[in-house]
Amino acid sequence: MADKESALPNEAPVIRTIAMPADTNPAGDIFGGWLMSQMDLAAGSVAARVSRGRAATVRAEAMVFHSPVFVGDEVSLFARLVGRGRISMRIEVEAWQRARDSEESVKVTDALFIFVAIGEDRKPRPLPE
Repeated sequence: MADKESALPNEAPVIRTIAMPADTNPAGDIFGGWLMSQMDLAAGSVAARVSRGRAATVRAEAMVFHSPVFVGDEVSLFARLVGRGRISMRIEVEAWQRARDSEESVKVTDALFIFVAIGEDRKPRPLPE
């Protein structure tokens, strides 16, 4: 995962959303758990495409919060497959923030999510070729 100073990814975001007042912590800033859940949704979208079916989050690691997100900010989530095993997928996610009145985007956090492909019985299954 790149550092905070890296350039905005060239690919399209998996999710783009606006941080709303309901997403704040008691101090009035956007709650880190909200941001993490958005990142998990983005990673889950990639995992579903790769697994061609259900997949479950089994781990989130190396999460670093670089900068806060504020109410009204646009948050773009970029997710990409960075590794795969027989049943598992490693998906890197970056969250970028853009203030409503700005053209500048800043990376606010990144993390690595591990997913496992699961069958209808909710048990691990092999990934398709």
